Parts: sequence; structure tokens; C-alpha cells
Amino acid sequence: MAFGLTVRAKRTEQGIRPQRLRRAARRVARLLVARQREQEKPPRDELVERAAAILGVRMDDLFVEAGRLPPDMQSDLKQVVQAYRRLRQQVRQ
Repeated sequence: MAFGLTVRAKRTEQGIRPQRLRRAARRVARLLVARQREQEKPPRDELVERAAAILGVRMDDLFVEAGRLPPDMQSDLKQVVQAYRRLRQQVRQ
């Protein structure tokens, strides 16, 4: 599931109105609505983090849905890829 659809599903599941999410995230409703409809690119890291906190979901999971690494891993991309490859190879054996 993509970022916007995940945000919408979690928000709906928890009974959070779009306006509450907007206020909590300090963003314009149009942007959140558009993102939930997959009409815009996922938001910057700060908004992903806020949305995860508001929705009570793991931040890492929401970053995955946004199609990128969490901020603490972004500068270590080479190491993240190498660790993934090693783990993947171990699982296959």
C-alpha cells in the first residue's frame, strides 16, 4: 500500500477526521487530501514522522510506504544496502 493510502486507512480505522490530522500535522488540508489520493509525492520527512506519531504506527513502516528510508538511515545508504544483501543471502541458504 502506498503512503497516502496507508495514512487514509489508518486515519479512518482510528476515527481520526482529516481536519484533526491536518491540525496535528500543521499542514493545509488540500495537501493531505491530495496525498491520500496519491495525487502528490509523499511529504517531507518531518510530516511522515508526525503522521506516524498521530496515527500510532511505526515510523519505519510509514517511511517504507513513502518509498524511502527513514532519516537516520539515509546517510548510511551503502551500509543499509550491504546489510540487506547479507541478510537476504543468509535467508536463502
